[in-house]
Amino acid sequence: MTHVNGSSHEWLVLVTIHTNELLVEEEHRAEIAEGRLIELEELVASESEEEEELEEMKIDELEYLSSSAVQCRKTTSSFVAFTPTECLTGNLAYDQATTNPANTVYDVQRLIGRTFNDPEVQKLINRWPFKVIKGTYGLPKVVVEYKCKQKEYSAEEISSMLLVHLKNLAKSYIGTTVKDVVITVPLYFNDSQRQATKVAAHLAGLDVLQIIDKPVAAAIAYGLHMKTTDTNVLVFDLDIVTFNVSIITTDEKGKLTVKATGGDTHFGGVDLVDIMTDNFVKKFNRIHHMEMDITGNSKARYRLRVGIASAIEDLISNTETTISIDSFYNAIDFSTSITRDKFEYMSKSFFRKCIETLESFLRDAKINNTDVDGIVLIGEWTMIPKLQQLLREFFNVNELFKSIDAVEVVAHGAAIHAANLIREKSEKEKTLPTLSLPNIVPLSLGVDAHDGVFSVIIPRNTPIPAEKEQIYFTTYDNQTSIPFNVYQGERSRAKDNKWLGEFEVAVSPAPKGKSKAKVVFSVDADGTLNCWVKEFTTGLKNKIIIDNDKHKFSDEEIKKILKDAEKYKLEDREYIKIMRVRNVLEEYIYNVRRKMKTIGSTDKTRLHAEEIKKMETAIEAANEYIDGNQELVDVDEYKKVQNQLQKLCVSVIAQLV
Repeated sequence: MTHVNGSSHEWLVLVTIHTNELLVEEEHRAEIAEGRLIELEELVASESEEEEELEEMKIDELEYLSSSAVQCRKTTSSFVAFTPTECLTGNLAYDQATTNPANTVYDVQRLIGRTFNDPEVQKLINRWPFKVIKGTYGLPKVVVEYKCKQKEYSAEEISSMLLVHLKNLAKSYIGTTVKDVVITVPLYFNDSQRQATKVAAHLAGLDVLQIIDKPVAAAIAYGLHMKTTDTNVLVFDLDIVTFNVSIITTDEKGKLTVKATGGDTHFGGVDLVDIMTDNFVKKFNRIHHMEMDITGNSKARYRLRVGIASAIEDLISNTETTISIDSFYNAIDFSTSITRDKFEYMSKSFFRKCIETLESFLRDAKINNTDVDGIVLIGEWTMIPKLQQLLREFFNVNELFKSIDAVEVVAHGAAIHAANLIREKSEKEKTLPTLSLPNIVPLSLGVDAHDGVFSVIIPRNTPIPAEKEQIYFTTYDNQTSIPFNVYQGERSRAKDNKWLGEFEVAVSPAPKGKSKAKVVFSVDADGTLNCWVKEFTTGLKNKIIIDNDKHKFSDEEIKKILKDAEKYKLEDREYIKIMRVRNVLEEYIYNVRRKMKTIGSTDKTRLHAEEIKKMETAIEAANEYIDGNQELVDVDEYKKVQNQLQKLCVSVIAQLV
């Protein structure tokens, strides 16, 4: 657990399943599970041999591979460094970061799938010691000096270098090339980030079997997909820069569903390191009667933060530890001890923020803490004893789910799922149940059919893959096509959401409401949106696939959209009321005109021609009123117009029938 310049030190964990040499890799932003498909396909030789193999296969036989036989580290830091002679990856890159900061790249997963102008990217590039520029198509590029030449690399290319490093490590261990991969990503990753992650894997020569979410993988690791009773499990995921909480439910069939998700994407272990850093700088200044400003000394800041992160890690299993830094500042050494009790006292505000965020999440999700049947922990920061104590007290439970290392739990679950996917390729091997993986739609998807109201087809938080459909009718006589604009968001008015694309379908001319079309939205396991429409009479179809760049939101954008939806909830409700009243008025006008056509030309119509003309003038005025008051915010005004028109029309029509 370390920290560099306010950003995360991400880890990659490798795991193998002995019986079929299924390999798993995990990283802080995109954990990887790889499998050798050829080995599994060759397991079946005869019925008796198959039974023998299946009996031997136990999915919990996992071995975590050391990232280096020399260093004996179980985790590999997600650093890539460029020097005048070579490119270093993993721990070798991390170990030289202090001497080569401008050419040592880390935390690149926070760039993947984002544009250069993304607010999150702009925040990050001001903190990083390496340079990031705006590249082709507005995508960020990392600029480094490599072999004495300036080079530019995309986030996908940097990520692929890390994957190649792990792929080679796997090859050296199992003796053959690994090609198939399952990738786990943060729950809030949008479609573009997921697609970009797949590109990185492809560049590394890996075939992506599936992308799943971190909390889902953790749930699988604990066998929640094997449950035969309804269960609510809270997944508590605290990493260096983000804090994510999810509720995953299971039913009697073992289906996993993400019921709710939340947290704080700008709060994490870094905040705890910040608190400790401030305290120790004050202590150093007090001891040496100085006014050291650590913000102006990046090297001292880096070394202190690394020492603090190491101390926090030590205090997980020890009651006291020491921080020692030679030549910390102005050639002065810094050495101090800290007890676990002192650490917990200094970190009170951090722990309080964790619990307050958790309370807010449960309140928004309308879930009581007594409804939670278990708590799964993800991330080394969740191993802090005080935090675990607070969680036990908050949920009034004796124990948390922590039999699997919180650092390794996601990789563990990814391995199980990878094994399941590969075994499903064999007709004869069905030893694992099929899993329903609950990646979710982060924001509602729907259309503006004709009246400006956002018609939701796939609601927010729907588990994916998902397919939903709606029926839409023509809105005027002899309509020859129905246009659809696709939006994503949570506002009632379509135009207040993000426009994604448009399509239409030809329909047979007919009276209003007689022709209809079925619109189907389908989101696949990787989050790609497919929209198609079919007209019932002619059978004509049309289809579009929403471009990834139009279909992406950063986690910060999602939070803002949800906040705006809550902020404008009353306004949106009023808008819906207005549109309903307006639609009633439009429908009434249509029915009056249709009634007049039915009556036709008779002696009575000729006798009451003046009254009819007056009624038609009033109808035209009502239509003009509707067209001229698209932004009307007063329901009573619409009702007043309708009541006046209805009174006149009823009087005239009564004289004609």
